Amino acid sequence: MTPDISERVLEDAIEASLLNSRYHKRTPEQYDRSLCLLSQDLLDFVLATQPKPWKQLTQHHGAAVREQFLRRVAAEIERRGTLDVLRQGVKDSGCKFRLAYFQPASGLNEETRRLHGANLFSVVRQLRYSTRNENSLDLVLFLNGIPLFTAELKNPLSGQNVEDAIHQYKATRDPREPLFSYGRCLGHFAVDSELVYVASQLAKEKTRFLPFNQGRFGGAGNPPVPPTRSGYATAYLWEQIWAPSSVLDLVRQFIHEVEEEDDKGRKTGKRFLIFPRYQQLDAVRRLVADARSRGPGQRYLIQHSAGSGKSFTIAWLAHQLSTLHNASDERVFDSIVVITDRRILDRQLQSTIRQFEQTLGVVETIDTTSRQLKDALESGKTIIVTTLQKFPVIAQQIGELPGKRFAVIVDEAHSSQSGESTKSLKAVLSAPSLAAAESEEETATSLEEELEGTILAEMEKRGQQPNMSTFAFTATPKPKTLELFGVRRPDGTFAPFHLYSMRQAIEEGFILDVLANYTTYQAFWRLLKKVEDDPRYDKRKAEYLLKSFVELHPHAIGEKVRICVEHFAANTQDQIDRLAKAMVVTRSRLHAVRYKLAINRYLAEHGYPFKALVAFSGTVQDGGKSYTESGMNGIPEAQTASTFEQAEVRFLIVANKFQTGFDQPLLHTMYVDKKLGGVGAVQTLSRLNRTHPKKTGTLVVDFANDADTIKKAFEPYYEATLLSEATDPNILYEIETRLSAFPVYTPADINAFAQVFFSPKGTQDGIYQVLLPLVDRFEALGVDERHEFRGQLTDYVRLYAFLAQVLPFSDADLEKLYQFARYLRRLLPADQPELPREVQQNIDMESYRIQETSSGGIPLERGNGALKPVGTKGGHTAAPEELETLSRIVAELNERFGLNLGTEHRLTLSQMMDRLADDVALDAAARVNTRENVRLTFDQKVENVIQDIVDSNFDLYKRITDDAAFGETVKNCIRSGGVTARGEHRPC
Repeated sequence: MTPDISERVLEDAIEASLLNSRYHKRTPEQYDRSLCLLSQDLLDFVLATQPKPWKQLTQHHGAAVREQFLRRVAAEIERRGTLDVLRQGVKDSGCKFRLAYFQPASGLNEETRRLHGANLFSVVRQLRYSTRNENSLDLVLFLNGIPLFTAELKNPLSGQNVEDAIHQYKATRDPREPLFSYGRCLGHFAVDSELVYVASQLAKEKTRFLPFNQGRFGGAGNPPVPPTRSGYATAYLWEQIWAPSSVLDLVRQFIHEVEEEDDKGRKTGKRFLIFPRYQQLDAVRRLVADARSRGPGQRYLIQHSAGSGKSFTIAWLAHQLSTLHNASDERVFDSIVVITDRRILDRQLQSTIRQFEQTLGVVETIDTTSRQLKDALESGKTIIVTTLQKFPVIAQQIGELPGKRFAVIVDEAHSSQSGESTKSLKAVLSAPSLAAAESEEETATSLEEELEGTILAEMEKRGQQPNMSTFAFTATPKPKTLELFGVRRPDGTFAPFHLYSMRQAIEEGFILDVLANYTTYQAFWRLLKKVEDDPRYDKRKAEYLLKSFVELHPHAIGEKVRICVEHFAANTQDQIDRLAKAMVVTRSRLHAVRYKLAINRYLAEHGYPFKALVAFSGTVQDGGKSYTESGMNGIPEAQTASTFEQAEVRFLIVANKFQTGFDQPLLHTMYVDKKLGGVGAVQTLSRLNRTHPKKTGTLVVDFANDADTIKKAFEPYYEATLLSEATDPNILYEIETRLSAFPVYTPADINAFAQVFFSPKGTQDGIYQVLLPLVDRFEALGVDERHEFRGQLTDYVRLYAFLAQVLPFSDADLEKLYQFARYLRRLLPADQPELPREVQQNIDMESYRIQETSSGGIPLERGNGALKPVGTKGGHTAAPEELETLSRIVAELNERFGLNLGTEHRLTLSQMMDRLADDVALDAAARVNTRENVRLTFDQKVENVIQDIVDSNFDLYKRITDDAAFGETVKNCIRSGGVTARGEHRPC
C-alpha cells in the first residue's frame, strides 16, 4: 500500500499534538463567520471566570444578553484589534470583562491559578471563514473563542512547499475579509515539513512573510530530525511556540502594535504589528529563564548579526527583566540600565523601548545631561536608557541608590566594556553609596592591612559584581568580549550564550552579502629623483613617506576619483529606483579633504547631477588652508547624516566616521581606499548590508586590500565565533619580571606610590614626588631600552585592566603595580621618531595607473571561527635604522610598484601608443559606438600593434606573449594611454 503523502497527514499530526496540550477540537460549523468568533467558547470562558459581571449584564440586556455581548466583543476587536482586547478586556453597559488571564510576574495564588487555567485554547481545521464563499484555511487557533493564528500547510512530498503556502496567502486570501483585516489575527503562518514563515498582516502581493526558523548548521532552515525519532523538522512550531503557555506569553509580552515614526521621531499615523522572529523570541526567553534561576551577578553575550532586529530584542528583554521574579517571588532586578556605545543615543533604540512600554513612566531616556541620569537612578526608574559615556561623568555625584540589583544591557559590546571605562559604573552599582565604595576596610588593624583591603576593594570594582548582571549584544565579538561575557565550554573555549549568525541572516534575507560583488584594484607607479645628489635615509621611514606621497598626490587621488564616479554612474546610480548612494572610505582626514575637493571638481567638470558630503572630526590643515566637516559641507556637523538622505546627495566621504553603527538602507556601493582588517573590516563593509525593498545587491571597489585579507577578516564572524582558550593570567607575572629588570623603579618605589595613592589622605603632590625621580632614570636609558620599557608598561596596563575582571585569584601586588604603571606611563616622555620629510621634496611621480586585480564574490568557509586569546606584543625594541641612498630606495619602490621596463622598452611602448592616438578609424569608432564596442575595436588594434613590434623589439614582444600577467599589464597600460602625473604622454 502506498503511503499517504497528502498535506492532511501533516494536519493530522499537528492537531494530535495540540489536542495533547490543552487544546480543544472545534468544527468549522461552530465558527461564526460574521462575528469571526467561536461564540460558545467565548461565552463559556466568561461564564466560568466572571459570573458576577455576567449576571449584572444579564439584568441589563435580558434575554438578548448573549447576542448583545458577542456583537460588542466583535465590534471592539474590529475597532481596537485583538491584541488590545485580550490585554485590556471590554466594557459593556458598565460591566468590565477580561477576555484572557495571563500569568502574573509574581506568584500565583489559588484564585489566580484557577482563572489562568480557565483559558480555552481551540483548534479548527478547514475553517470556512467567508460569508461570500466556501474558501477554507487549513488551521486556525483560538484563545477563548477569539482567533489568534491562521496556518496554511503544505507537504513537499505532494509537490508543494512553503512557497506555495505563501503564494496562497498573497493570491487568494483577501485582506478585506473580516478575519484577515488588520489587527484581527496576530499571525499568519505558512508551514511545510521543513520551513516556517509568518506574517503579522495580509496585504495581497505586498504581504511580507518572514522566516521563523531555528537555523540549520549555522545557516538558514531547521535542524533535520534525528534518525532515532520520527516527526517533522518544524514540530517546534506546534509543540513549543503554539503551546498554551507560549501563546499567552506571546500575547502578553511579545506581539506589539507600534506606530511608525519619521526620521525626526514624529508619528506618521501608520500602525503595524510586530511579531518576534524566532531568534528574538528564543534569545529573550532563554536569557529571562537563566536570570530567573541564577539571579544577579551573571554575564551574557548575545552574538546577533546585523539585521537581526536587535533593538526589538533589547526592548523585549528590558521590559521582561524589569518585572522578573524568582522562585521565591522576589524581584530579581531593581533597575534595568540600557547602554548604547554611541555618543548620540540611538533614536531607534529609544523609540522601540518606549513603544513597548505598557505602563506610563516606566522608561526614562537620558540623552542630554548627566544630572538626568543621577536623578533617574536616585528616583528608582525601572528602565533607564543612556550612553556609556554618561557613567564616568557622574560617578562622583551619585549618592544613595534606591536599588541594589541591576541588569545592564549593553548595545554593541565593544572593548570599551572590558577596561577602565566601566570601572566607574561597577563602583557605583556595587555599593549603596559613593562613600561606601571608597571607604577603607574597617576591620584592618594596621596601615599595611588597611592598604591591602583597599587595594582588593579596587580590584573587586573591576571584577564580576554579585548585584549586577550584564547582557552584552554584539555582531562582532572581540577576544576580550568573548572571555568577559561568553560561556566557557568543557573544552576550554568560550562561546556566546545565544547566536544568530551572519550566514543565517544573509540566507534568510535580513541582510545582504557585502562580499558577493567585490572588485579589487592595485596601483602601479614610478617615482623620479629630482635632485642631483644622492642623500641617504632610513629606508623604512623613507619608504613610508614616499608611499604616502604617492597616495596623497593629486594625480593618484584624481585617478581614483575618476574610477569611483564613472563606476557609480555606470553601475550604481540607477539602483534602488535611482536612489542608491555610495560611501568612500579614506585612510586619513587629509585624504578625506582631498577626496572631497577632487570629487566636487570632477562632478562639476563632467556635469554629473550628484552631490557629495564629507565626514571627519576636528580641523585639517592643508596647503595653508583650514578645513572642517561643517565648513566643507555647508551645514552643521550634526546634520551630515540627515542631509545624506537627500536624493541628490549620492556620495559620503568618510575618515573614521560613519564606519560603524550607521544604518542607511540606500547605501549600495562602497569605495575603499584604506587598509582594513579584522573586526574593523567587517564593521566597515557591513554598512552596506541593510536591506531595502528595491535593493537587490551591493558593490565594493577596493583600492587598498586584496580579497584574501577581506576573506580572513570575515570568516571568524560568518557563523559562530569562539575564543580558542582563556587568556593566561600568568602573562602578568612575566611582564612584571621583565619590567623589574629595567633600572627604573624598585619594589620600594611601588610601595611608596601605593601608600600615597590608596590613602584617603594622599595628595597629587605626593604622587609626583614618588614618580618624577623615576622619569629621570627612564630618560637615562638608551633609545632601545626606553622603547622596550614603555612597550612592556603599556602591555601590562592594558592586559591587567582586562584580566582583573576575570582573574581566578586576587593578588594585591599586581593591583599596586597596575595603578603605579598607569600613572608612571603618563609622565614618561614619548619618543617622537623624526621622519625625513624632505625626502618628499626630492622626488616626483613619473607615472601612475590603477589596474583591476580581482572581481566577483569572496566565498567564505563554513564552520566556527576561532579567535586567539588576549596576549602581549612581545618585544618592543625599535627597528634599527637601515640607511640607503635615495636612488636605491626609489629604484626598489619602482620595482615593486611599477613595470620596471628598460629605456628601449619604454620607447617602443610610447611609439605603440602614438600609433593608436593617431588612428583615425579608432577615433571615428569612439564617436559613434557604445563603450563596449569601442573596447572591442580598441583591443583588436592593441593586438595589431603588438604583432608589429616582432622585428623592432622581439624581447618585449616575447615577454608580452609568454608572460600572461605581464602581457595583460602592458595592454592595460596601453589602453589607459600611460598618461603621467605631469600630463606627458609616456609609457608606464
